[in-house]
Amino acid sequence: MFVVFIVAVLTSTAAVVLIALLHEWWVVGFAFAIHVIVTAIVAILAAIALPSYTAYVRRSHILEAIARLADARARMEEYFQDERTYVDASGGCGAAPNAPAPPDAFVITCSATAATFTYTATGRAALGMSAFVYSIDEGGARATASVPSGWRRTADCWTIRADGSCV
Repeated sequence: MFVVFIVAVLTSTAAVVLIALLHEWWVVGFAFAIHVIVTAIVAILAAIALPSYTAYVRRSHILEAIARLADARARMEEYFQDERTYVDASGGCGAAPNAPAPPDAFVITCSATAATFTYTATGRAALGMSAFVYSIDEGGARATASVPSGWRRTADCWTIRADGSCV
């Protein structure tokens, strides 16, 4: 009788331990499944959001460049009103473009004669904008000289979107 009692106690203890282990494994497995689901949801959201965010950042760089071109043109016209020429005494642009700051995605350059000028904004490769080239001249003619592959270029305005939309 005593042996039966010990076997019953050991069996029930083993069963409790086994049930406790199975419960712990189930909880750990459930937590793992939750982590997998959350990771999948985050990955899906990132796959959707990243291209949109990249396009937004690219468009903001473009808008910054065309604003800088418009500003440079206005400064050059002011210079011309004062000096009656677009070049300074050294033969350079009368209103030289501002030097690019480190976060600027475009470098603005100027070429001028006494009666004409052209400002050109060229994208910097380090910021993924190397395929973009925009310009403006003394008559206010805006031009898109280059855009990356997959973009439609509209030559007589500043192309700001891949579909060819421009300003």
